[in-house]
Formats: sequence, structure tokens, C-alpha cells
Amino acid sequence: MKQNILVTGGAGFIGSNYLNYKSKSREAELINLDSLTYAANLDNININDACDYTFIKGDICDVSLVQKVFSEHKIDTVVHFAAESHVDNSISNPGAFINTNIVGTFNLLQAAYQSWMDAPNTFKEGKENCRFLHVSTDEVYGTLGETGLFTEQTSYAPNSPYSASKASSDMLVRSYFHTYGLPVVTTNCSNNYGPRQHDEKLIPTIIRKAVSGENIPIYGDGKNIRDWLYVLDHCKGIDLVLEKGRLGETYNIGGKNERENIYIAKTICEILDSVKPLKDQKSYLDLITFVTDRPGHDFRYAIDASKIENELGWTAEENFESGIEKTINWYLEKYKS
Repeated sequence: MKQNILVTGGAGFIGSNYLNYKSKSREAELINLDSLTYAANLDNININDACDYTFIKGDICDVSLVQKVFSEHKIDTVVHFAAESHVDNSISNPGAFINTNIVGTFNLLQAAYQSWMDAPNTFKEGKENCRFLHVSTDEVYGTLGETGLFTEQTSYAPNSPYSASKASSDMLVRSYFHTYGLPVVTTNCSNNYGPRQHDEKLIPTIIRKAVSGENIPIYGDGKNIRDWLYVLDHCKGIDLVLEKGRLGETYNIGGKNERENIYIAKTICEILDSVKPLKDQKSYLDLITFVTDRPGHDFRYAIDASKIENELGWTAEENFESGIEKTINWYLEKYKS
């Protein structure tokens, strides 16, 4: 039976990649609810013509709108991307993160419960196969030392207003499963990269600054480590969890690509030296500049993705070195003057 899938934040980075990927299937109607904040861009979306697709401009904090969308579009599946996600912004303006990431998630959960269930653990007729997938982050687990990996059993220890707001939303999702029996699953992903990411993020910033001949800012000594996940691999993992994941469970999705920030910058510069050399025979590496570290900057994130690999058969198809070349090529087209 055809699904009616509500994708929140579908004009953002991961959401738009998911919509483009999912639109290749004719088995779903896609409803994209996005408030079009600064981080969203409708040009990110390239829906297959054969797909039923509806865009709705609106805020998940608008209770009446969320309820209307569920009712009018007969939503039976939710893939919840919508979130404020930039750590620097959460430090300067935490209120927006509380509203969108916590209150907005609550509104969606409550609308799903009211639409799909008559009472706790009692589905309305025909709603037994509904699903709510909540997309979260590895940052809820805090920081790691030089060894170890985040697993689904790792205790939460968020260190920024952003990660604290996402941890709160994760707990709300969990509570709706254990209290009401709402059919939820949660994914916690490592750092995504790839086409359509907002300019403020690390990898687009490095590429943009480099091709503009500006200094490339790297926090602290550049030794902070992240596990990098190519966005299309993430989208495929989300779809697999949505289809086959056990209700009430969390699945960590990571790329097994731990890299220091300084390695990221140097790798991009070296690729650019090859594909778009500077005219004066200098290297883009000369543009790397170290700047004051951000407050509360987590040292290392790394995900153990063995649960989704073993239970659902997911594997990342891209390693960092293959994915970054595709990413650079996409941004060179975007930044072409």
C-alpha cells in the first residue's frame, strides 16, 4: 500500500538528499514540511517527476498546522529531520534550539499519537503499520577520548545547547514508545558531508574559502576528530531502519571514517591543488589558519554501527576519500563564478 510520508525539514541538507533519494520510488507520497529558515534551500530538491510530492511551508512549532497536515494528507509515516543543528548558533542563540528541537518534536509526536492511536497501545483501525523515525546525532553522547566508540548503550552526556536539545528530543521520542506504544525508531548519526550542505558547515566552508582565496579557519589545533558519513549512505540507512528497524530501538549510523579536522582541511586543499590549481603556483594549504577554539568543543566522536550492520545489513558504500572527491566536485560547480 502507498505510504503518505511526512518529511520534516526536507529543504535542508540531509532532508533534501533523502527526498531526492526516496522520490525514485513510486510507492510513496512525499509531503515536505519546512519553515525555510536560512539553512534551507528549495533548490536542493530535485524530485523525480513520477513521484507524488507536496511542499508545505510551515513550522513544526505551529501545533494547528502540524495537526492539519496529519489530517489532510493522511500521514502514516514520519521521517523527522527538522532541527536547528549548528553548534556555534546554539551557543549564541540557544532559544531557537529549544523551540524547534524539543517543542517541535513534541508537537509531531503528539499529532502522530492523536492521528494513529485511540489510547495507549491501541491503534486506530488501519494504522497498525504507521512509523515515526526520529533523526538524531552522535553529539548527544558527549565526547570521547582517544579510544572507544559510541554505541546505542552509551550514556547521554551532551555538552552544547544543540546536543542537549537533541538529547531532550530523543528522550521524548523514547517516552512516547514506552508510555503510549507509539511506533517510533531513532537513528543517531555521525557527521554528514556531501552535496547540498549549508555553507556554514566545516567542509563547505573549507572549499568556499579556498576557492575564494580567503583564509581557511580551523578551530584550535585542528586535532578534533569526527567520524564522517556520506549523506547518501545515511539516507539509505534511514530508509532501511524505517522499513525493518525494531520499534522503540535506536540505531547508530556511522561511516567508520575518523579524521582530524586538520586532515580534512589538508585533504581538500591537496585535491583542489590538483583539480583547480592556483595561478601563482601556490598551494591552498597556505590558506589554512588556526583560530580560537569554540567553547565546550568536543574532542572526538566515533560511532559503532555494528547494530545496523548486523541486524539490517547496512554498510557505508563511500569511504571518506571517495566521498570527498564527489563532494568537492559538487561544490566547485556551486561556487563557479
